[in-house]
Amino acid sequence: MAEDILSQLYERILDRKDASSDESYSARLLAGGPVLAGRKLSEEATETLIAAIQETPEALTKEAADLLYHLLVLLVSRGVTLDSVFAELRSREAQSGLAEKASRSS
Repeated sequence: MAEDILSQLYERILDRKDASSDESYSARLLAGGPVLAGRKLSEEATETLIAAIQETPEALTKEAADLLYHLLVLLVSRGVTLDSVFAELRSREAQSGLAEKASRSS
């Protein structure tokens, strides 16, 4: 279910890639490339953190949705598929988070 909604949103962002940036917020972000998409992702991450610490669960839910959307825009801007991200997550299921982190530092 979660994969479905993320996949649908990813596909919608992909579809907007060639749209006019006057008509589509996604197209506007994508036109700015990874720099603009990354800047917006950073902004949304900060807002999500603030909501997590200081605001209601409802506010956190809204900010988390914004954060996920902007992450998907960044992925599209770099040509990274959502399927590759899901595959990476699946590959990590067999090991603990501590083991996975240790494998990245070696």
